[in-house]
Amino acid sequence: MNETGIHRRISKVITISSPTARPSESRAHIVSRSSATARRRRPPSVLVLGGTIVVLLGHGIFTTARAQDIPPTEIQKERHELGNSGPAVNETDIATVEQSQAPAEPSDGGTLDTSGNLLGNMGGLRPWLYKHGITFNLQDVEELWGNTTGGAPSGNDIGSGSGTGPAYDAVTAPTLTVDLEKLFGLKGGLFNVSALQTRGRSISQDHLYNYNPISGFEADRSTRLFELWYQQSFLNGKLDVKIGQQDLDTEFLISDYGSLYLNSNFGWPMAPSVNLYGGGPSWPLASPAIRLRYRPTDTFTVMFAAADDNPPGNQYNSFGIQDGGNGADPTNQTTNDGSGTRFNMGTGALLMTELQYALNPQPDDMAHATKNPGLPGIYKLGGFYDTAKFPDYRYNRQGGSLGAQGGYPRWDRGNWMVYGIIDQMLWRPSLTSPQSVGIFVRATGNSGDRNLISFAADAGINLKAPFRGRDNDTVGVGWGIGRSSSGWRQYNRAAGSMVPGNENHLEVTYQAQVTPWLVLQPDFQYVWHPQGGTPDPRYASGLKRVGNETIFGIHTNINF
Repeated sequence: MNETGIHRRISKVITISSPTARPSESRAHIVSRSSATARRRRPPSVLVLGGTIVVLLGHGIFTTARAQDIPPTEIQKERHELGNSGPAVNETDIATVEQSQAPAEPSDGGTLDTSGNLLGNMGGLRPWLYKHGITFNLQDVEELWGNTTGGAPSGNDIGSGSGTGPAYDAVTAPTLTVDLEKLFGLKGGLFNVSALQTRGRSISQDHLYNYNPISGFEADRSTRLFELWYQQSFLNGKLDVKIGQQDLDTEFLISDYGSLYLNSNFGWPMAPSVNLYGGGPSWPLASPAIRLRYRPTDTFTVMFAAADDNPPGNQYNSFGIQDGGNGADPTNQTTNDGSGTRFNMGTGALLMTELQYALNPQPDDMAHATKNPGLPGIYKLGGFYDTAKFPDYRYNRQGGSLGAQGGYPRWDRGNWMVYGIIDQMLWRPSLTSPQSVGIFVRATGNSGDRNLISFAADAGINLKAPFRGRDNDTVGVGWGIGRSSSGWRQYNRAAGSMVPGNENHLEVTYQAQVTPWLVLQPDFQYVWHPQGGTPDPRYASGLKRVGNETIFGIHTNINF
């Protein structure tokens, strides 16, 4: 990846603060790729510790939970509450895709349904493993993208390259999940481990100057450990605790309807992706964390997580001086930890909480519903606080203007964000019809002195089963906006640079479940004012902005 125009413009007036840092001449995607950010995982010693706890407490409070009381994943829970009116497969990231596909329970005849897997029952291996509580999934995502207008070449191509062209990215992700009650009798215990093999090139880093990547699957090339966690339920499944290496964007900040879309903003939203170190604990990087979830009733859920805030362990994040040890790419995911086994714990703690209310949760079997339960919806309020220090965009350490005078930025303690999310079904022709219309709205807000983005919002409308016989297809139109912060605008104004404004993007997508194991998704996106109107690096005057971008893509997801 190469350094963005933001980094280049700042590095002209800010002195390098790290003795190992060097000014970057190429361009790096400052947005730390909402989905493309390095994460950590809990070391093997934690698993040993977890095993010790199991031995000590296995005959105590754990025995109050039944096997069927193992809490569903957050994705599965929300899909049930919405009556499966959401997209057939959630596309925010590989972990979310895996979580959205619950293991197919054995039918009345006792045979595990493996029709959703390309390799079927693998010669009887899958049913045998499932009988012992072991589920193995292998997901493969392939994408091809191209922009026909707008954009700008990467720093390495400036002067000879083009701002348009094709790009390919892909990821393969094996996941192993173990139900510990089926395996050896520990009730309410669940173990998960997964890995990623990412390849290809990111169109966002090669041709676009966006705050947010066009695809949530864009990532630096690596083969890495992803998640590694243990979850234990208590109180008959009402309370569960997860500890280990976690990707928080599978449980927090989720819009079920919004996860249809491929632009990474609709997954882990623009503000935390751009503002946090390395984008925070979101795909493809996970962090050591502990997560608590309590569901006193079917309608209320409370979640809290404490995680490391800096999955890649980069020393800095957004300024030219903040190169994380890689002068060509400040937000690189593999500079400090290409294998996903470093388990960084040295920057700050990310404390996150979310309250959820399910309106009209749907019954287990709509065909036998005695009355209309109403149109379902999920409403959420949440926020986070990061205890680390962040550089101030307005002032240097002497209290002068950073944009006008340069120097070292002043460091401010702490960072915060609040958010709200609405997922609401608006229409369905009957209780048992697969067809439905749903909307989502999500907004985030945070301080503007130490962040690139101070306000962001996204919204959209989905039509499931748009055609007869296509019950699992979904068509959607989504829109999003990100507002450049007051501090970032003040910095550019003082530096005599173009003052950034809003970045808007539109996405039109159609998700087709071609077979039970294959999803095909053509996609169109249009971006107005990339990075709020950043200067085009091909023009020395700095007075011409990067043009609006027209992007086409095709996405496939295969479940082996």
